[in-house]
Amino acid sequence: MIKRHDKLGIKQTIQKQWMDSVVKMMLAGLSEREIRDELNSYLAAEKPFKGTKPDTHRFIIQILASWFAPEKELILFRDHALELIRNKNPQHWLSYHWAVISASYPFWFNVAKQIGRLLKLQDQITQAQIFSRLKEQYGDRETVVRNTRYTIRSFVAWGILADANVKGCYEQSETMIISDPNLLILLYESALHTDKEGRATLGILKNNPAFFPFQMPVLTGDFISQQRNTIDVVRYGLDEELLKLRTE
Repeated sequence: MIKRHDKLGIKQTIQKQWMDSVVKMMLAGLSEREIRDELNSYLAAEKPFKGTKPDTHRFIIQILASWFAPEKELILFRDHALELIRNKNPQHWLSYHWAVISASYPFWFNVAKQIGRLLKLQDQITQAQIFSRLKEQYGDRETVVRNTRYTIRSFVAWGILADANVKGCYEQSETMIISDPNLLILLYESALHTDKEGRATLGILKNNPAFFPFQMPVLTGDFISQQRNTIDVVRYGLDEELLKLRTE
């Protein structure tokens, strides 16, 4: 079921096609074990992966598993995302992948946040700048650098970032317009899952730099809580709305 792809840079990226294949297998009714076996067989057979470090395989499976084997507390969120994506054209699945990966893998979301912050300051950003910001948070470890590199190259492969003329420099690609309010709520909910307390003000969510690839419509807290019963809205001050994940 996994298709063969262009091998350029395949060792360092999560291909959107792989994410699409996982969702298609889920929609076809394959079990977690069947999907995992399919992925492992693909990685073992593909020439570009021969000789790569086990960490590379683990990183790939970990990201893909955000769809087919999420943590227990994310199963309902994943199921909701799967229902939303079911009748969408695969060409428009990227935003759903973004939401599901972010909720399951906050490091991905945080890399996007640091990139978004840098892009607000300058038109071109460097890999070294991104590494520096992530090292401040996670420490100067090989795994931080490696996983950051994989994530950046995945953003490029997805068309979210573009390679600049200078090696190691990136520019923002054209942003994607989010017109479906249910998709926007899904993205907001994914951001809440990356927060330890599961909460954030609506203003912070609207302006979160991790959403730099998207143009988003304006939604009210009331509308969000009416559409999604897993999110509560608390008002405070004159016009502040706090969104938080419902715990019960």
